[in-house]
Amino acid sequence: MAKTDITKLGTDVAWQDVTRGNTVVGCGTTKQFVTGDWTNVAPVIDEEKCKQCLLCVPCCPDSAIPVKDYKRCAIDYDHCKGCGICVKACPFGAIKMEVKKNA
Repeated sequence: MAKTDITKLGTDVAWQDVTRGNTVVGCGTTKQFVTGDWTNVAPVIDEEKCKQCLLCVPCCPDSAIPVKDYKRCAIDYDHCKGCGICVKACPFGAIKMEVKKNA
């Protein structure tokens, strides 16, 4: 098994075959998992207050705030875990945490 082949990782593995700690098995793998349902709150952007300064983008630990043509796009709620760091980073108060409607 190649060290970067995450498709071979599973729960029915002998202890001898478990991935060693402090080992990066693959990169960019979070896109394969929908982790946005880990929380019941999510950031909501007030488009009127948003100045497109993009200060929220680099502070998002899940890269859930995409940018295209130098403009912030809609938040990727499939991967946003609701940490609220973007709320603190916004100097314009354009981002608020709200309880998810389907929570």
